[in-house]
Amino acid sequence: MDVVAVVREAAAGALADARDRPLLVMLSGGRDSVCLLDVALALHGAQELSALHVNYGLREEASADEQHCAALCTALGVELKLLHESRPSRDGAARAPGAGNVQAWARDVRYREAQRIAREQDGLFATGHTASDQVETILYRLACSPGRRALQGMVAGEGRLIRPLLGVTREQTAAYCRARSLQWRDDASNDDEQYARARVRHGLLAALRAVHPAADANVLRTARLLREETALLDGLVAEELGGRASITIARLKELSPALARLVVVRLAEDAVGDYVPQAGDRVQEILALARRGGRSELHVGGNAGAVIEGGVLEMVRLPPRGD
Repeated sequence: MDVVAVVREAAAGALADARDRPLLVMLSGGRDSVCLLDVALALHGAQELSALHVNYGLREEASADEQHCAALCTALGVELKLLHESRPSRDGAARAPGAGNVQAWARDVRYREAQRIAREQDGLFATGHTASDQVETILYRLACSPGRRALQGMVAGEGRLIRPLLGVTREQTAAYCRARSLQWRDDASNDDEQYARARVRHGLLAALRAVHPAADANVLRTARLLREETALLDGLVAEELGGRASITIARLKELSPALARLVVVRLAEDAVGDYVPQAGDRVQEILALARRGGRSELHVGGNAGAVIEGGVLEMVRLPPRGD
């Protein structure tokens, strides 16, 4: 099969979820998002398809990137939504590029806007994350985040977000664009090693490929297996809790160490609505507090707090520090 057919076939499953619904493509102008827009146009159709480009004004090339996206959407007959956003400083003035975590701020801006548009349209939004991004994400999280979830990588869909290109590589999206005579814009900051993701790409990944040429494929396969095994483990936790938001200390003591950790993590994450993998490390402290009798409380990570009273463990959401 030619690369156009391969990429479209790989994306078809995720894009099927957007059939008969408005779909917003997040368009940076890079090869992956340009490829995604063309694939979405082919598989979803122009009706109820639009693109979002955010101009942060952080790079000299920002205006040229915007113009490129506008010209591409005009050529493809796709509506383009533009957002101009400058990063404010604490006194309200525009902040100079490079101050603080610029990439995290920019990500928050574009995802917030995409979520807003998709919610208003009762549709979905799509990003151009590829298998290459997946490998880098897993390795980055392995270094920065505790717990099994860090190794599972990104999922193809969550809420209104879909990632149709997770089954293809960055090289394949470039080949697709060349085959379709689609131009893209390169962002030099993606290779700037002041950013952790670039150091993973050019340092860590290069070293792993030197160890074994199938390093990327092995990382992706490990993530897939972990996602499958996680579904099984989640079922065991759900069965243990039986829909309850608590567990008796006596029962917690009876569980295997692994299952006890997972149960404590589930209770903490359900209480706060966010990831709290470090809560699993507090099982022994929880049991020790329970032996003292009475009521005890313990901060278990994030905004989660354990409350032990009457032989029962519950989790509560704590106010953010500083409130």
